[in-house]
Amino acid sequence: MKLLGNIIWLLFGGLLNAMGWLFAGLICCATIIGIPFGIQCFKIAGMVLTPFGKNVRLGRFGAGGALGNVLWIIFLGWELCLAHLFWGVLFSITIIGIPFGQQHFKLAGLSLIPFGAEIS
Repeated sequence: MKLLGNIIWLLFGGLLNAMGWLFAGLICCATIIGIPFGIQCFKIAGMVLTPFGKNVRLGRFGAGGALGNVLWIIFLGWELCLAHLFWGVLFSITIIGIPFGQQHFKLAGLSLIPFGAEIS
């Protein structure tokens, strides 16, 4: 099921979304201050590329991660989280879309606080 879900995900927007995250990560890495944010964009891009079969554990960060998460939430995180929540609710309306909605809910948490999140 993971392989089929990831293939369908990639065909219907996952690849384009992952490329957007990679591009955002490259832009963030253009400055020294943006490198930690670029690394988080690369982490999210990997998750967006193949979300089925991956788990996200949030909340393992120190003082630097907390500061990074606060800045991330202020500038990008809340909009990205709302977008994934919107798509998660929209996909969850149908029975066929529920697995894809669950992936969007997982991505909503990661896009809200990526610093300190572990993907396994």
